[in-house]
This record gives sequence, C-alpha cells and structure tokens, in this order.
Amino acid sequence: MQYCEANFDGLVGPTHNYAGLSFGNVASFSNANAISNPKEAAKQGLQKMKALADMGMVQGVLAPQERPDLATLRRLGFAGSDAKVLEQAAAQAREVFLACCSASSMWTANAATVSPSADTADGRVHFTPANLTNKFHRSLEPQVTGNILKATFANSKYFAHHGHLPDNDHFGDEGAANHTRLCSAYGHAGVEVFVYGRHAFRHDLPQPTRYPARQTFEACQAVARLHGLSDESVVYIQQNPNVIDQGVFHNDVIAVGNQNVLFYHELAFHNSESAVAEIRAKFGDKPLHFIEVKSDEVGLNDAIKTYLFNTQLLTLPDGNMTIIAPSECQENPVVANYLAELVTRDTPIKSVNYFDVKQSMRNGGGPACLRLRVALTDAELGAVNPNTLMNNALFSRLNGWVDKHYRDQLTEQDLCDPQLLVESRTALDELTQILKLGSVYPFQQG
Repeated sequence: MQYCEANFDGLVGPTHNYAGLSFGNVASFSNANAISNPKEAAKQGLQKMKALADMGMVQGVLAPQERPDLATLRRLGFAGSDAKVLEQAAAQAREVFLACCSASSMWTANAATVSPSADTADGRVHFTPANLTNKFHRSLEPQVTGNILKATFANSKYFAHHGHLPDNDHFGDEGAANHTRLCSAYGHAGVEVFVYGRHAFRHDLPQPTRYPARQTFEACQAVARLHGLSDESVVYIQQNPNVIDQGVFHNDVIAVGNQNVLFYHELAFHNSESAVAEIRAKFGDKPLHFIEVKSDEVGLNDAIKTYLFNTQLLTLPDGNMTIIAPSECQENPVVANYLAELVTRDTPIKSVNYFDVKQSMRNGGGPACLRLRVALTDAELGAVNPNTLMNNALFSRLNGWVDKHYRDQLTEQDLCDPQLLVESRTALDELTQILKLGSVYPFQQG
C-alpha cells in the first residue's frame, strides 16, 4: 500500500480585505485598513498550489466561505432586504459588520484537526472542524467548513467527520495550526503533537497576560478522544506564554514538523526539554531530527516578521525535504542566511523554495496557514472528490474563474456594496459546480 501527504489549500475569497480583526496577530493589526487586492491574493494562492503540484505533491483546493455573512447579521437583529442589512450593519455596528465580511477561511490550517488512518482506532481518517471561538469573525466558519470537508472527503468507509467542539472558550480549538504529526513514513503510525496555550480550568498554571491563548489543553484532549488516538501516540505541549505575548498567536508561527523532523525556535515551548524527551520516547528508536533555532541565530522578532516557521515543510518525491517559505524570508538577511546554511547541514532538509504570498502575509498568514495537511493511503486518495485536486485543467479553470468574478481592489466602503454580495454569491455558486461540492452554503440551501 502506498501513502502520501496531501496539502489542501484554501482559495482566497472575493471579500479578501484588511480589517485588522485578529488581536494578537501583529501583521493583521499593523496592516489594518490597507487597500486589498482579492484577485491578486487568490492568484498568489493558486500559483503556490500549482507549483507544489508540479513538484509532484498531491495538492487539493478547499472552497472559501460565503461573505458577507448575511445569515449572521440577520441573527444579530439587522432586517430588511440584503442591501438594507448591509447598510444598517455598516452604519450601526462597524466592527460586527467587518467581522462578517472577513475572508479568513483562506487559512485552512485553522479549518480542522486531521488524524490519518494509521493513528486512529477505527482505521479511518478523522476530521474535527476548529471552533475558533477566540475570534468572532472566525467563529462563524465551523459549520460551513464541515460542509466543505464532508463534500471533499465524502466516503464514510474511509473518512470520519466530527462536529466542532462546544462554542465556548474553555474548549477553544484552532485546528491544525496547533497540531503536528511526526512519523517515520506517512503510512506508519506516528506521534501526534498537540500544542496548547493554557489550561481552561486551572488558572494557577502559566498562561499569557497580554494576548489571548487561543487553544486550550482541554480542547486538545477532546480532539484526541474523538479521533480515537492512544495515549502512547499523543504528546501535549504548552506553548511558551511569553512568545504568545509577543505575537506568536499559533504554534505554527514558531514551529513546524514533518515526518521525522521538528523545526522550532528555542523559545517555542514551555518546558522544552521535557516535551522533546516525551516525543523522543514515544517516537521510538527510529531516526528523529530536532532542529532548534537559537535566538542568536534568528531572533524572535525576525522569526515572527518573516514567518520563518509558518513555512511548509514537505517531503519531495525523491525523499528529501524542502521548505516552502514566503519571499519575506528571502528579503530578510538574517533569515535568508540561516536558511542557506540550514540546507547544508546533515538533516533531511535539502532545499528552500520562496513564494510571493504577500496578500496573505499582510493579513497575518504565511504558506503554512494556507494549507491543511491530510495523510492518505492510495485507496483513501482515490475516495477524495477528484474535482478538488489540482492539475493543469483545474488551475486554468480556477484562474479564469478568479478573473471573471474577483475585484482587483477592495476598501472598507466596498464591503457594504450590495453588488459585491451578488458577485460573491455568483462566484461561489459557480465554484461549487466546478469542484462538484453540492449545496454547502446557506444561500444555496435557503
């Protein structure tokens, strides 16, 4: 039986904008109210997807959410025609309105936590959509995310779908952005590493004081239970509260893992030594590489600014690993020099590929934020909705779809334009036909 790890990237939605909604995310806040370019953002994402497919990776596409979210605005008391709802919300509750226009579902590392069949008790791939309770604009996503995942991974023989955890901050769950999996090979049982920011029910234990800890220990435990993971194959690590307070809002901003490599900053974890020891003990006697970046090699500010760790770490068909990095890493001399030296070391990482994803980076998400990793057997891959898998034809068709439906400039004032809602719904309705997803959006079901 053959195995692979597929990357499913989120398509950037038609309302991609800079509203500075993510408290604790330095890039998001610092670029608030800048003019965005949804067309360029979507095309940058597609270019990265196509490039990975051309490298021999299995690359998939996940559809964006419907925005503006009229259903939520109506739940919050805005009434009348769609145009009236938009007008009232923008005038009376600006922050709420902007949250309901966010295209944040592009960052599919937050879509769900995924456990491959080699790790789970029932031998199926398990998906739990993240509830994202810490941010109102992201807490609107889980239901539709679940619909899209079910339409992409539809065969219940191979795939198990769970509802998101309770909508409460005690079970705050940010998905794969705080989860990584280490293994000797994708098809072999591995160690699933869950990283949390705080204990929800233990206020006497360490937690950040400036910015919120979005992932709780209790949420990690719940996902592991839902997925049927054994205690011997799970490690829970607390993120360093001090780095959360410096803008490291998710673990994937400070660490990334792939197969037998964990690449992380020395400040990433609370009690790093014990965490590394537990991973090593549960991984067994197979080769395992811990690549710890010291502060005197790359300072925390440079790591955050360039998203050195919010990179994709991939195993290429030739067995070597490569880093998919944002161009910001190449433009920063300290980080560029570190990466140039890293690929000369005796580790599986042999190359770096740089990509321009500036439209995403300015809103606080690098290459790793844009993708959800799904390890699959050949049989499971054969059960994936084939219309969502990247190839030359789909790349061409989606680029044409973006050209047809997306604007090349978007301001806050544009978001309350009723025509933008019409354009967005028209685009998404056509997209569900291209990807053959069925009716996954509320406007299609009502």
